[in-house]
Amino acid sequence: MKIIKSIFAGIGVIAVAMFSVQAVQDAPKSESVADSNQENSGDQNQTQKQENVQESLVKDYNVYAIPLPKQVNFAGEPAPLNNPDIRERMDRELLVNTYWQSNGLLLIKRAHKYFPIIEPILKEEGIPDDFKYLAVIESGLTQAVSPAGARGFWQLLSSTGRELGLEVNDNVDERYNIERATYAACEYLKDSKENWGRWTLAAAAYNAGNTGIDRRLEEQDVNSYYDLLLGEETGRYIFRILALKEILGDPAKFGFNFKQEDLYHEVPTYEVKVDTAVTDFVRFAQGFDINYKILKIHNPWLREDHLNNGSHKEYFIKIPKKGYYSPAVGN
Repeated sequence: MKIIKSIFAGIGVIAVAMFSVQAVQDAPKSESVADSNQENSGDQNQTQKQENVQESLVKDYNVYAIPLPKQVNFAGEPAPLNNPDIRERMDRELLVNTYWQSNGLLLIKRAHKYFPIIEPILKEEGIPDDFKYLAVIESGLTQAVSPAGARGFWQLLSSTGRELGLEVNDNVDERYNIERATYAACEYLKDSKENWGRWTLAAAAYNAGNTGIDRRLEEQDVNSYYDLLLGEETGRYIFRILALKEILGDPAKFGFNFKQEDLYHEVPTYEVKVDTAVTDFVRFAQGFDINYKILKIHNPWLREDHLNNGSHKEYFIKIPKKGYYSPAVGN
């Protein structure tokens, strides 16, 4: 009996030992296969994810053709969209200005700030409201400087500015005065309209000059802007105005989304009359609890840090009302 028990005990020990060896041998193999399968599965999932993202990007980003309006007009004068070349030129400017989204949104914001300054002057001078879009394409409603030296919202050359009654010198340059420059632009446009009787040609002449438009009308024996063969810039000029009129007139229609608080606003100001020289505009500004930078923001036509004014001419300097800027440091 003892022998039998010993035999069974020995068999049991051997069996346990064999099972343990088999378990030790099998375990790493099993884990390795599992890890390998898991790694392959992970790679496949990652690849699938990347493909899904790429497909989503393609599906979510779409560039659409812009439906042309059935009719457009500049200052009440219709553009003949039934002509194939006119349709294509209009389509080009709508596409370019719609899909230049950052610039379009900036123009919408600036228009909200500056149109209320320009519109009443146009109305007062008998100039159609559509001409505010001419200022938009000329300067982007900024105090721009062109390579040819044209300056301000209305991009007037120094000689043209002087002819229209603006003071233009190193000390004072009224081309940078939005109100004064708008009145000057109105004078130019009224003279051009008197020449040909059409606002569209007057707008084209703002870009090409009265003499240039006169010569081309005579050479080509036509009397409409839309029948003229013109250079690249003037040839696109009216269509750029029309495109911006469409987009700024109904931004949401062209995919521009914003809230009222996103728009820019003009800071209220009051005017201070100055009829003497000012030796130091830094000190002058501090006297009104603002700094020199803020003074220049509201009076960019003051070109130097002093005003000569030996003739005792009356100037009106804008000062922002209190509460819109922090007090000047150093006061």
